[in-house]
Amino acid sequence: MKTDVKNNVSNSLEANVDFFKKELGVGKSFDVIQLEVEYAGRKMALFMVDGLVKDDMLHLLLKFMANLKEDQLQSATIQQLMKSYLPYIELDSTDDLDKAVDTVLAGPTALVVDGASEVILIDARTYPVRGPEEPDTERVVRGSRDGFVETIVFNTALIRRRVRDRTLRMEYIQAGRRSKTDMIICYIEDIADGELVDKIKDKLSSIDTDGLPMAEKTIEEFITGSYLNPFPAVRYTERPDTAAVHLFEGHVCVLVDGSPSVLITPTTYWHHLQHAEEYRNKPLVGAYLRIVRFFAVWASLFLLPLWYLLTIDPSLVPKSMKFIGPNDPGKIPLFLQFLIIEIGIDMLRMAAIHTPTSLATALGLVAALMIGQVAVEVGLLTNEVILYLALAAIGTFATPSYELSLANRLVRLFLLIVTALFHTFGLVVGFTLVIIYLARMKSFGVPYLWPFIPFDIKALRDVLFRSPIPLKDKRPRVLEPKDPDR
Repeated sequence: MKTDVKNNVSNSLEANVDFFKKELGVGKSFDVIQLEVEYAGRKMALFMVDGLVKDDMLHLLLKFMANLKEDQLQSATIQQLMKSYLPYIELDSTDDLDKAVDTVLAGPTALVVDGASEVILIDARTYPVRGPEEPDTERVVRGSRDGFVETIVFNTALIRRRVRDRTLRMEYIQAGRRSKTDMIICYIEDIADGELVDKIKDKLSSIDTDGLPMAEKTIEEFITGSYLNPFPAVRYTERPDTAAVHLFEGHVCVLVDGSPSVLITPTTYWHHLQHAEEYRNKPLVGAYLRIVRFFAVWASLFLLPLWYLLTIDPSLVPKSMKFIGPNDPGKIPLFLQFLIIEIGIDMLRMAAIHTPTSLATALGLVAALMIGQVAVEVGLLTNEVILYLALAAIGTFATPSYELSLANRLVRLFLLIVTALFHTFGLVVGFTLVIIYLARMKSFGVPYLWPFIPFDIKALRDVLFRSPIPLKDKRPRVLEPKDPDR
């Protein structure tokens, strides 16, 4: 088993400098800078990564040190130097060379002083960052236009701006033996369940891998452990107001440096069907929007398999609905038509992601011609198949959670396959298996279908209909909040 070996800071400047040069690859990496200086008769060395430090701030600190007298610095300890002669807020010190090296790689600057048994860490770092913008996947007509970015400190500030609670906690954790990825566990201590917080901390602390370059998606796989489950066990958001709402309910958020998405835990199936737009309108309008969204999502799941069942078994169709079914079944079986167009939609979706914006219109035109008119004229597809697949696609795109929309697409394919194999029996059993699977699923101990299973009439009413905020005086009891009243 690998153990951490602590390398203590030496009183010898040369020994410390040699350690930094070896571990940081000074001379091999062009962006690692070693600066040797001498102020007031004391030799010093600074180590930093170019592009991650604020040059003007370091220049200012060096200017202050250049004005020091020899008698001021010769007898000064590291703590005196930090408190009296370095006018900067974010200063720290360490006697562990390994920690100092890891800190330099994260952006701060290390100041090594001859004869001192500690290294000064100057957190004057800066990261290339874009400004907060409204997330593309969570747009609203009215509401805030800021969104999370890739810098974790900016994201914590966006949350602090909305949650000024004294017990809001931002706990730091680092994961990845080589990547040293920074993470923040965010929760309101007076509301969130302590056991839930400890459980998430333990899962994050137990991550053992070289690196987390894919940030939050990799972390989700580590902390949920459900590799074959297509349904998302956590919710993602890029909106600070959405994260704040969940914090007030008792959820725990995980922020990862390098990602604009925040993980919200735990979540249920219904959390993935909510959208900020519903709460940016009057309660009646928001309730209507939610009902329409539910109808669109469920239609994307069950409309296509049901239509296919009625087509292959006309005896199930009532006399008043004899129009159901294709007038011309086409030259290939309906099931193969479904597969062709499902795969075609996914191909178009992937092509749209990789297509430059300037060519998006041309891609849409080609898709409309190929999958629409030409496919029908050559007999590859029928008009009814395109119609119902288009309705299913609209329901898929109407799903607020991108992860849930992909999972629902796999469920739709599963229901189509069992319907094609076993007809009515297959559709009924397939639907039942999906419900049982979701009912058995849990997200950090919370039932995935709550409040439908287990049943809670009051909570289910709030889920199905957008309730007025003044009437929502209780937090979700399934989260076991310390303070259940709002």
